[in-house]
Amino acid sequence: MLPVPADLQARFEKLLPVNGVPEKAREFYLRWLQFYLDYCRKYDIPSDQPESQPLFLQKLQEKKLPPWQQEQASHAVSLYFDLSPALPGSVPASVSTSAVRGPAPATNSTPPQVSEPAASTGASWREEFTSLTQEIKIRHYSPKTLDTYKLWLRKFQAFVRSKPPELLTATDVKEFLTWLAVKRQVAASTQNQAFNALLFFFRHVLHREFGKVEGVVRAKRRPYIPVVLNREEIEAVLARLEPPYNLVVKLLYGCGLRLFECLNLRVQSLNFDAGIITVHDGKGQKDRTVPLPKAILPAMRVQIDALKILHQRDLTRKYAGVFLMNALDEKYPNAAREFVWQWIFPAKDLTRVPETGEYRRYHLHETQVQKAIRKAVAEAQLCKRATAHTFRHSFASHLLGANYDIRTIQELLGHSDLKTTMIYTHTVKSSTIKEARSPLDF
Repeated sequence: MLPVPADLQARFEKLLPVNGVPEKAREFYLRWLQFYLDYCRKYDIPSDQPESQPLFLQKLQEKKLPPWQQEQASHAVSLYFDLSPALPGSVPASVSTSAVRGPAPATNSTPPQVSEPAASTGASWREEFTSLTQEIKIRHYSPKTLDTYKLWLRKFQAFVRSKPPELLTATDVKEFLTWLAVKRQVAASTQNQAFNALLFFFRHVLHREFGKVEGVVRAKRRPYIPVVLNREEIEAVLARLEPPYNLVVKLLYGCGLRLFECLNLRVQSLNFDAGIITVHDGKGQKDRTVPLPKAILPAMRVQIDALKILHQRDLTRKYAGVFLMNALDEKYPNAAREFVWQWIFPAKDLTRVPETGEYRRYHLHETQVQKAIRKAVAEAQLCKRATAHTFRHSFASHLLGANYDIRTIQELLGHSDLKTTMIYTHTVKSSTIKEARSPLDF
């Protein structure tokens, strides 16, 4: 990786304090600039064109970097563009990077593809991204929704080549959605997700409606039947999982939890006396209660005892506490260090917050659980493709097979619409009696 040119680095470093970048974070901002310039060189992209920024951010999204790192990278690159019109060390749009720095090294990576978009203008969308974040947070949408909508907005920005937002039309949306279906061949649910993101963007950020988007090629929606494991297959997977992943999977199957709901459980979510688990801020920011399986009570108590030891160790190290949602830190200043707010499945290491320099503890990351499940499924040599969500499907299907009421299952799963729960009727053998008989003859 080539270093940032000295003159560019000097100008960039002078810009950081002026824009309120904390001193502890400045070295990371310089590193993001280095990554960006290297990315542009690698893929032969003009580094001085704002339309290159969403492609770089899309690459970071594909690498599944934490949202705060993506935000930091985005801010760093935006500050780089503030050095316009003369950008020392950058590559003009009219000159390729290979001509300036020599040919890029051979790589198996596929360069980012920009579609057949509208005219290139290179407008900055920084204010629009900021407004999008504010509008979503005002409505208390989940962080995942924010990440997803920002990802689609970046892709849309790249598609229209950073066209000024005030010039965007329904035609741009139509062409983008058609491109997704025809060129990218995405699933219907993916196309609908992109449509919803752009609808929110137009309605709440640009404050205008784009009306009916007619003539769009729609991705074909196929009927979906969930994969369901039987008890023997579930036991085979559990036998190959190490703690705490085996306990996570037992909760996924035993309570029908989504993976993020399970990992977001805190000590106060458990009620051993009543035998229930309270799921806070589930999908759609809804709360619900589910039965706490008696079979895992001993394991849960052992987990709580281990948490007490870890909590005391963290307090001794004077950590800042766990991460809390929204403004709970301000409302309850000491809550982050209280035991009841600790994660049931804490991360192994503390996380350093770059803005403050303090150390906090996050919960176990989803990718760690998913990796452990993939490994266990492979070792069990199952003939089915099983993921973390498969255990939730199995929970619902097994209850339905045991003749539990469909509405009871709907409540346990946290579905707002019964139609969503009805899909599990396709995973259970029908026991309907075909011969018509009178109830008096039963």
